[in-house]
Amino acid sequence: MKQIISLLILALLNISCQKQRESVRYAAEIVPEMASDTQETVKNSPESPVLPSTTLVKTQEVIKKKIIKDGRMGLRVSELEKTKVRVDTLVRAFSGYYANESFNNTDYESSFNLKIRIPSVNFEKFIAAIEKGESDILYKEIGARDVTDEFIDLGTRLENKRSYLKRYNELLKQAKSVKEILEIEEKIRGLEEEIESTTGRLKYLADLVDYSTLDLTISKHKDYKYNPENRDMFWERLKQSLSKGWFGFVDFILFLIKIWPFWIVVSLGFYFWKRIKTRKRKK
Repeated sequence: MKQIISLLILALLNISCQKQRESVRYAAEIVPEMASDTQETVKNSPESPVLPSTTLVKTQEVIKKKIIKDGRMGLRVSELEKTKVRVDTLVRAFSGYYANESFNNTDYESSFNLKIRIPSVNFEKFIAAIEKGESDILYKEIGARDVTDEFIDLGTRLENKRSYLKRYNELLKQAKSVKEILEIEEKIRGLEEEIESTTGRLKYLADLVDYSTLDLTISKHKDYKYNPENRDMFWERLKQSLSKGWFGFVDFILFLIKIWPFWIVVSLGFYFWKRIKTRKRKK
């Protein structure tokens, strides 16, 4: 009995030792993998401290392009008034306005000549809407000009002139003689004129950039019809002829009277010529 108990105890101790050895081996295999995963997690974590990079990041100011868009179009339509109303509606819909509007009517055609200002962001859409109408396009010219460099140049000049103006105003406060004051004031006056001119140019370009211009001509061809001139009756025309003839005769008499000095000179010349001729005959 004691031997059986001893064998059971030895078997239990052996099983316990094997399980302990397997636990140690499993831990030895798993721990390095966990450590590696932990390092990767810490490395990629957004909350982990990031060392400052030695690469210098250069930021450049993005300059918006300044583009002037304009063009001209000619449309031949069958219903002029209806088309004009449609164009009016489109101009209002795209927040535009008429800079100039004229109407021409001849024996051959009737036409509207329109100078339309449209916000540049709507310019292409407006042209596409115009083309969708029931009309024949006679001509179409659309252009774009890049004035970004001119904008930058004018802006730089304007800032420099304002800086100079500020310095001259400071010098004017420190001037001690009348001569210095007059010289500085002359410089200030010239700078103010240049600043005003540059500012006006910038505003003009900005307006052309913000609002595109389209010269639109809408015309309707008309069949030529001969319209004889209305003439008065024969007796009315006879009266007018007699009246004009009499007034012409009176004007002629008055003209002859008006040149009376000429008649005196002619008479004297004729008198002396006659006298000289008579003397020659007597000799």
